[in-house]
Amino acid sequence: MMVNRYKVLIVEDSESLAAIFSSYLGDDCYDIRISTTLDEARRDWAEFAPEFVLLDLQLPDGDGLELLSAPELNKQAVDIVVMTAFGSSDVAAKAIRTGATDYLSKPFDADRLNTTVTNLIQRRDLSNQVARYAQLNRESYCDFIGASMPMQSVYRIIESVAPSTATAFIVGESGTGKELAASAIHQLSDRKGAFHAFNCGAIAHDLMESAIFGHVKGAFTGAINNREGAAGAADNGTLFLDEICEMDFALQKKMLRFLQTGEFQRVGSNVTERVDVRFICATNRNPQEEVRAGRFREDLYYRLHVVPIELPPLRQRGQDILLLANRFLLMCSLNENKQFEVFSTAATEKLLAYPWPGNVRELQNAIQHAVILNNGKVVEADMLSMTTSQNWIAPQSVVDHPVYAGLSAQTGQADQWEIEPLWLVERRAIESAISKCAGNVHRAADCLKVSPSTLYRKLQSWSVSANQSRGAA
Repeated sequence: MMVNRYKVLIVEDSESLAAIFSSYLGDDCYDIRISTTLDEARRDWAEFAPEFVLLDLQLPDGDGLELLSAPELNKQAVDIVVMTAFGSSDVAAKAIRTGATDYLSKPFDADRLNTTVTNLIQRRDLSNQVARYAQLNRESYCDFIGASMPMQSVYRIIESVAPSTATAFIVGESGTGKELAASAIHQLSDRKGAFHAFNCGAIAHDLMESAIFGHVKGAFTGAINNREGAAGAADNGTLFLDEICEMDFALQKKMLRFLQTGEFQRVGSNVTERVDVRFICATNRNPQEEVRAGRFREDLYYRLHVVPIELPPLRQRGQDILLLANRFLLMCSLNENKQFEVFSTAATEKLLAYPWPGNVRELQNAIQHAVILNNGKVVEADMLSMTTSQNWIAPQSVVDHPVYAGLSAQTGQADQWEIEPLWLVERRAIESAISKCAGNVHRAADCLKVSPSTLYRKLQSWSVSANQSRGAA
């Protein structure tokens, strides 16, 4: 095993004492040089670049304290132990004030010297570890914001897996930033192609194969042109399969072959195509439970689950909540032309106390909601509207909706109004929200407090139903 060797400069005018001090330390862990004068010490200090200096103050050509104040020597990170005559406490104190690290009163034995130097080595090593940690303890990373220990662990895993070709399997609650993690891996890799995100939960099952692998003209009703799928679009790049546990079980076998060979066939084609794709997948479910329940193929799970990355929920990230909240406040204020700058003490306490079941996405929504509906420079606690599924209060925009208002006004009077199917009420509410948000599905999802993938999936299913109805007609 290789042992670290430390450079020690002994500045002592008595050659016999210098030899004794050198023998005390031994040569197993130290490279030692001896200087007997002030001039020699200056030269050796500059050439030898010691990490530790044992410095006698009474030298033939001057005071050893002069070395402590030499600017060209103090540029180096050196621990200096001053050696003084017994009882010279005033001189030792002056040396400490001038820049010495510690002092030894002569005479001293081998144990005293070794204990002093060992303590300095341990302190130096600890300081180096703290410095390395400070370098790694980043408040932001790629598109992430967060300085907490759980996020530092995520950053290090991303850095490690990015240069490889291994498949990363990202798990975490909804809203924790799984797509950001996938994008970061792609950004830090050497892949030249595009990053292509595919949400398995946003596509109807009967359309998913075509969406992933593409189709040829005439492959099915409505296939009026050839279409490249996500697999082809991600050639030489990265294919991110979000909500992978939503994938249809029948399609999982084809996906397994694609992962193993890089080959696939478009729907309706007999031509085998080959691409070079790096796979990353994510889910907010427990994939092992999905395997045990028979909803996810075990062989596909083990093919994908090479490097797991678990994104922590926001409630476990401590002060990251405030880092994120302040960044969102700045962005929203700028986008909405508002003047908000800070959170009040009560608002800060409210942000830290709330469990954030919707994680970072919910936090961003809460800040945006407060900025849009209020004015001023300080966000107060009562401006923050956070709800949970266990204690949900309908916002006024929903209460004022014609469907909701009708239900409230006519409860218990079913004979006065026609009861509509629940799916139709839901569809009207969703379409109304999208319309009011100028077609922005993500903003509509934020207002409805649901995932955008939920809206995309429902819109797709309604589109398929409409096409089938027209085909039947």
